[in-house]
Amino acid sequence: MPDDPTSTEAVLSVRDLKVSFATRQGELRAVDGLSFDVGSKEVLGIVGESGSGKSVAMYSMLGLVRDSNVTISGSVKFEGREILGLGDKEMQSVRGGDVGMIFQDPMTALTPVYTVGWQIVEQIRAHTDLTKAQAKARAVELLGEVGIPNPQRRAGQFPHEFSGGMRQRVVIAMALSCNPRLLIADEPTTALDVTTQAQILDLMEKLQQSYGSSIVIITHDMGVIAEMADRVVVMYAGRPAEIGPELEVVRFPRHPYTWGLLGAVPRVDSKNTRLVTIPGVSVSPLDVPDGCAFAPRCEHRMAICDERPALLGDGEHVDACWLSDAQRVAIRSGSKTSGGRP
Repeated sequence: MPDDPTSTEAVLSVRDLKVSFATRQGELRAVDGLSFDVGSKEVLGIVGESGSGKSVAMYSMLGLVRDSNVTISGSVKFEGREILGLGDKEMQSVRGGDVGMIFQDPMTALTPVYTVGWQIVEQIRAHTDLTKAQAKARAVELLGEVGIPNPQRRAGQFPHEFSGGMRQRVVIAMALSCNPRLLIADEPTTALDVTTQAQILDLMEKLQQSYGSSIVIITHDMGVIAEMADRVVVMYAGRPAEIGPELEVVRFPRHPYTWGLLGAVPRVDSKNTRLVTIPGVSVSPLDVPDGCAFAPRCEHRMAICDERPALLGDGEHVDACWLSDAQRVAIRSGSKTSGGRP
């Protein structure tokens, strides 16, 4: 990951993003020092359990966190332009047009009193010069592209007349309606059955190839990461724990938290083996340790873990852990809980 956040190769470049909320209990640090790049036509996966700061980071970058008690700092550059802190009018030219968003719950992302076709048309006309008739034709075309049968008729129906998987396809169609350079997908397969999940992921891959968009996919599922991502950011307690190419992170994970995530993924070659669980519970964002955030749950904790580790490593694969390379090799070769692939 280059040090220069103005790199022209990055569609999205984030540096030292911090998001905190002032509460009665004290400062809640939702995101604490997140940095990453998303290249052209690249799929970046951001993975972590609930409360790790994945969604808050994305919403904050797009100006969707409007709480009066929030403090956001850092740098977010889209195609070289700083967008963090833009006013509503300027941000509207970015959201929906240059950057599309697939929200986690398609039912709440769609307005129940308007037809799905009307909602797609509204988005198209807000960001393009197409006429109403042209926008309607484009909406029907998009519904067909995302696999909705009889799109002409379905465009005139309301969100409650669609199944969960079909509503997600509508949201994807809406996100792609203005040919965005960047698509952010927040848990796009949540609450869907496994068959529909696979269909949605296949659809996103096909559309990404057709439209040439870069994608940031937010998930807690390492299986989705292995299926979709080119590079991975593993987050824990608002901080990046490990960043690297997907193949390296999955096959040669470096951080104990990544070991735990991978160990919890069912494998077809180990039917009688119990899944690994990460001990303890996730640290509260109101009480994140000054040192390693994962230390309270880590079985390999050392005294030095009271100090916060930096993201270090070889090349593009970096992690924030005090374990030496020799210690990692010994742990992974001798422990069934490492989660790493041989």
